[in-house]
Amino acid sequence: MIELTRRNLGKAALVSGLAAAARAVPGLAASPPGVSDEELLASVNPELREYARPMLAWRSGPPLPQTYRDIRKQAASPPQPRPGIPVTRQVIPVPAGVPAVTVYVINAGGTDRPAILHTHGGGFVMGNAGSEVPAKQAMARDLDCVIVTVDYALAPEATYAISTEQTHAALKWLHVNARELGVDRERIALLGESAGGGHAALLALAARDRGEVPVAFQCLVYPMLDDRTGSSRMPPPPIGQLAWDAPANRFGWHSFLGQTPGTPSVPAAAVPARAATLRGLPPAFIGVGSIDLFVDEDIAYARRLIDAGVPTELTIVPGAFHGFDGAGAGTSIARQFTRAKMDALRRAFGRTPA
Repeated sequence: MIELTRRNLGKAALVSGLAAAARAVPGLAASPPGVSDEELLASVNPELREYARPMLAWRSGPPLPQTYRDIRKQAASPPQPRPGIPVTRQVIPVPAGVPAVTVYVINAGGTDRPAILHTHGGGFVMGNAGSEVPAKQAMARDLDCVIVTVDYALAPEATYAISTEQTHAALKWLHVNARELGVDRERIALLGESAGGGHAALLALAARDRGEVPVAFQCLVYPMLDDRTGSSRMPPPPIGQLAWDAPANRFGWHSFLGQTPGTPSVPAAAVPARAATLRGLPPAFIGVGSIDLFVDEDIAYARRLIDAGVPTELTIVPGAFHGFDGAGAGTSIARQFTRAKMDALRRAFGRTPA
């Protein structure tokens, strides 16, 4: 039996608890009938079932508006950084009266090394960059690169108009200060998971349109790309029944947009999948599980990138739910997924995959 560590279960519980709480949010349309617990488990990759089973108890819960602040507090004390890999905290001003944004700069130094601008996940309403530091220290060490992870403002207190400006300001700061950080300006990649993948995709679009910072690559890990998923478009079960579901998605997007998702009035500037064209974007890696709520929108985005002439790698993991690589990090299927992601970044940096 695979050992369930407190760290990995904690990651899964945060996402699953958010999904369960979102079901009771007033004004959100009901999801179609789901599947039984046993039917759901049967759809999960055998390696991941030990991690999926505890999530079954988290499929119901109190309303998210009553709990999300408490869940944030539980994650407010970040883990201690790893020794031996430098981390500094910087506060970066943002134009147009937008609040300044905090970033954590990891593994700076050297000369002409690649860099990653990272945006964390959490459904737009959860998470913080401080909690990402130890994992990103390990990534920076393994890739021999600099990583800047951005503590962007969360919804619903701040909509996309705020957080998108903050992430772009962080990218500009990384580019402007590249020499001091030991960074090669031509090898800056974007990375994000879940809502962070949505932020990374939006940032790639903003960087293309504003033309101030060249981006070499975008690495989108089960990215949250389309507000219509779970609102005007409902995937069939068992897709999106574990860890992050349609009601949670509607709440996350409603908070991020400041309006009802899935409607014609939603601004394209807030939703990567609504962008008029994907031409001119940097090469991409997109990875997602086959029963993740985001699988259809991620496949559709990859197809649009390919049709737009953007070199794109798409990895779909059979029977994998949202966040499986965190919850079941020790499984071979999660290790294969992580290796694919890391090798994609290595190739983007002009290096030989491990």
